[in-house]
Amino acid sequence: MVLILFVMTLSVGSAAQKVEVGYDKGTDFLKFKTYSWAEPGTPPTRPLLYKRILDSVDHQLERKGLTYVETNSDLVLVPAGGMEFGINVAAAAPIIPSYSGIPPAVNASMWTGAVGYSNLMAPYVPQGTLALTFVDRGNNKVVWSGTVREKLDVEKKDESLQRVDKAIAKLLMRFPPQKK
Repeated sequence: MVLILFVMTLSVGSAAQKVEVGYDKGTDFLKFKTYSWAEPGTPPTRPLLYKRILDSVDHQLERKGLTYVETNSDLVLVPAGGMEFGINVAAAAPIIPSYSGIPPAVNASMWTGAVGYSNLMAPYVPQGTLALTFVDRGNNKVVWSGTVREKLDVEKKDESLQRVDKAIAKLLMRFPPQKK
């Protein structure tokens, strides 16, 4: 599956955070009312952190009026990420989403932002990165994608969990995109 990835860089020692996302400019985001999660193809290596990330995204989307449903949702959210320390890995390890059906289409001419790597078997996601892709289930088309990168310290779990929540909140402040 080809994912368009955009980078949001978080400076660990700074409050200033830069967010970059990409989206299909022709999509009416107001039509989306429900969402579901794509199941990971392999069990996450850090299941509690994975659950915390999903819960944080759920909370942010609920505040925006979207409702989680098990099936027949308007949007399918595809998370990908790597928490391995010291190495960069493809999104296939430890979280690879299983999205049934043909891979969703991406129309690069309708996106804002830059196009990511398209020649890789799995989307390349650097260490400490969460890539979140929203797929319009009805059209099987990627409509929004964002990436957040955060350095987490396994020794400082509470602080790291707070950073995860803040990073996800910053990322989803740009969803849905505002019409200009």
